[in-house]
Amino acid sequence: MRALLAAVFVVTLALLTGCASPTRLNAQWLNPQFDGKPAPGKVLVMSSTPDGTTRRVFEDLMVKELEARGVVALPSYRFLPADGPASPEQIEAAVKASGAQTLLASRLIGATQNIRVAPGAGWGPGWGGPWGGPWWGWGGAFYGPYGGMWGGGFAAPQVWTDESVLVDTQFIDAAAQRVVWSGSTTTTTAPGSLGTVPVLQQFVHVIVDAIAAAKLI
Repeated sequence: MRALLAAVFVVTLALLTGCASPTRLNAQWLNPQFDGKPAPGKVLVMSSTPDGTTRRVFEDLMVKELEARGVVALPSYRFLPADGPASPEQIEAAVKASGAQTLLASRLIGATQNIRVAPGAGWGPGWGGPWGGPWWGWGGAFYGPYGGMWGGGFAAPQVWTDESVLVDTQFIDAAAQRVVWSGSTTTTTAPGSLGTVPVLQQFVHVIVDAIAAAKLI
């Protein structure tokens, strides 16, 4: 029984840590000069990450989500295929080549690793009946197969690591060269899983929901 309760504790911990949404929007800013009209024309999606595969997967997911909202969008890797840092001139050339009027750019700010500890679970000593002794029935004292069901026990504390990644995303009017909206997000996942499709997809939902709520699309 003690092993069963310990297993239940571990499963519950896994559900609590694994089901939470990995990305949260920390803060957002909307340009006070924004006139409340949706951004015109095409949106060029750009991701600044040293991993070329993650960049392409992310841009494709973001384009798909924007298109599902009725927005014409293009991934930047079609016009800026080289991975790694890009100069302002290269970005400007990519925007012009794409014919986009708006740039949606996400860039990695930093990452930290965290050590998490969940306290152990303990339960009290066995029950010996309502007055501290065994339960007495027609056949004498009742211990039976469940006599130790409520024995005391303890589940050891659980320790795990995760990674928190800070990303800054900007919605930029390319013609006016001004930021219309920006948002800061933190994504917390198991180390090395940031580039997985489920994590990227949830990040995309958070960003697109935010810019839609701001009436930008």
